[in-house]
Amino acid sequence: MLLKMYSRNSCPLCSEALEELEKLKNDMEIEIEVVDIYSDDALLEKYQLMIPVVEYGGLVLGYGKIKKDFIRKRLLDEKRETIVE
Repeated sequence: MLLKMYSRNSCPLCSEALEELEKLKNDMEIEIEVVDIYSDDALLEKYQLMIPVVEYGGLVLGYGKIKKDFIRKRLLDEKRETIVE
């Protein structure tokens, strides 16, 4: 399961979010791709006031203050919805 985390350099909140996502690896089989929003003007425009942003399959799971338990719940809810459909 690939999570994208939109971030930027020198962002303390982004560093905290990455630590939370790393902890989530103990509970779930996930990969984390960190994307610098300054690498793409469209990402910069879309996320500049929201970072860090955690996304899975095009769905924003959370932004700002990221907590492991909240992201885990969102992922499990998303998996359940996919199975039901």
